[in-house]
Amino acid sequence: MPEPTTLDTRPPSLLKAGLAVELAPGIRRLLAPNPGLMTGPGTNTYLLGKKEIVVLDPGPAIDEHIGAIQRVAGGPIRWVLVTHTHADHSPAATLLARETGATLVGQPPPAGSNQDQTFSPQQVLKDQEYFKTSELTLQAIHTPGHASNHLCYLHQELRWLFTGDHLMNGSTVVINPPDGNMKQYLESLERLKELNQEKILPGHGEVITDPDQIIDWTISHRHERETKIIGAIREQHNPTTTELLATVYDDVDSRLLPVAERSLLAHLIKLGEDGRARETNKHWMLVGK
Repeated sequence: MPEPTTLDTRPPSLLKAGLAVELAPGIRRLLAPNPGLMTGPGTNTYLLGKKEIVVLDPGPAIDEHIGAIQRVAGGPIRWVLVTHTHADHSPAATLLARETGATLVGQPPPAGSNQDQTFSPQQVLKDQEYFKTSELTLQAIHTPGHASNHLCYLHQELRWLFTGDHLMNGSTVVINPPDGNMKQYLESLERLKELNQEKILPGHGEVITDPDQIIDWTISHRHERETKIIGAIREQHNPTTTELLATVYDDVDSRLLPVAERSLLAHLIKLGEDGRARETNKHWMLVGK
């Protein structure tokens, strides 16, 4: 998440590792103890249900957190769902299922060393399929972009959307090619506008109470970044990706520039897919006007 925003005005006092917070009857959030530049305050793990528990995004393989999930569950853990298989969201899933007998639910990991290859779902959810328990229904929404196997989950009774890393509170997300794809990311954001969700429960940060605003802002921000890239290519006369970085991401903490360069590449690839730019010998040039 390389680009801080000013949209998060909620106090972070409830985002404390190990603290279980009830967001609504049958919906609790437990913060994993993995704060950092890329994870913000840490990964949000959600526990859904009262009699039989669904764990959504159990987070990294940290024994302390896996133990905390089981202590606060208050009932048998029957299912473990993940939004995607990055290292801060899914590695605890297999360990938790091994200890509880829970069923793993989600999409298999794509190839790549940055994917959790230990995650092997027993129930694979496809786009718009429903996951049901006696207490709740979730609809899986395939939202590629940040990860090709990324799913958001829409709580049908509350119209709350669990967005994993597709949207988060306090920053934008990294789009890291080749699995990350900026064009798909923007298309997936447009899809979310059709869901009429009441709230967004992100994988990092506080609950978002103005879904339309954050979605529109994120789309606008990405388009503004793309416009900035086009201007920089024109001014710098066929620059490399590295040469573009300092100009295009001059508003980003220097510690995050190596990560921001991945999102920059994703933007450039999108411009290529749109027929607006091309790469020759590692140099980028505009196509047409």
